[in-house]
Amino acid sequence: MNRIERWSTAIGFCVLAALPLFAAAQAYPSGPIRLIVPFPPGGAAGLVGHTLGEKLKEALGQPVVVEHRPGAGGNTGTDHVAKAAPDGHTLLMGTNGPLVVNVSLMSKLPFDPLKDFAPISYLASIPLALVVHAGVPAQSVKDLIALAKARPGKLNYASSGEGSGGHLSGALLKSMADLDIQHVPYKGAGPALTDIVGGHVDMLFVGYVSVIPHIKSGKLRALGMATAKRATAAPGIPTVAETLPGFEIDSWYGLLAPAGTPPAVIAILHRATVNALQMPDVKEKLFVQGGLEHVGSTPEQFAARLRQEIPQYARIVKLTGAKSE
Repeated sequence: MNRIERWSTAIGFCVLAALPLFAAAQAYPSGPIRLIVPFPPGGAAGLVGHTLGEKLKEALGQPVVVEHRPGAGGNTGTDHVAKAAPDGHTLLMGTNGPLVVNVSLMSKLPFDPLKDFAPISYLASIPLALVVHAGVPAQSVKDLIALAKARPGKLNYASSGEGSGGHLSGALLKSMADLDIQHVPYKGAGPALTDIVGGHVDMLFVGYVSVIPHIKSGKLRALGMATAKRATAAPGIPTVAETLPGFEIDSWYGLLAPAGTPPAVIAILHRATVNALQMPDVKEKLFVQGGLEHVGSTPEQFAARLRQEIPQYARIVKLTGAKSE
């Protein structure tokens, strides 16, 4: 076989190898897309999911049905996507609770965050605020710490579920300030917020924008932000780190598909997603309604973030002694 024949054969093999990817791209999407949000309605995950879903529908020409599947700290909905057909028609609105924190928080997960998913794009992060019910006599983080020390075992903190940013934030506050406070997990930010407004729990780390109406009404009081620096959405509120140096918990959202989804399909979804994140109405909606700072990334960057954060949060879980209840 001469050189030209070898080249022709090699090119032929490349064309044959590319045919399945081309076919996948041509056929996708062939029907409605389900976007699974592993938490109840009413939280930031739902806001991001519905906002993105509308834009994916416009870009892909197929209905995008946002389906809330709460339970087990986000594991129920996350596992549902892990076991779905890898054809791009079932997607996950992932968060760092089930994908990062729960790896260390729970003794066994029904899925592997690194092996069972194909990352598409990191989407956005949300600044968490430490809020207390108006009946809690604390005007600052320092006051709250002093109050908790004066009433050991009497105060509690709600969260949107095991492994959530709110759970880890409360556990980190408990550990760093050496407090005796109790964790009350809910199945989402919405139910947790409802109960703290009703005075059934004392404190909560939650997305800041979602509590602005309750702060204005006087039902809740914001004491600090869990961000390393003062948040753009709330520059007048000090960080918890200004009282407890080193305190920082991130809460983020990202889009993923089941592992094995064709690269051509991932590329289509990625392009539609990053384009959506650049739209002015999406930027405004995520920031104004959710206080979310949208980011966007390549699939490779998102995968690298997962690999990096799993051991980082393992150290936080170990430090706090947090565990699934």
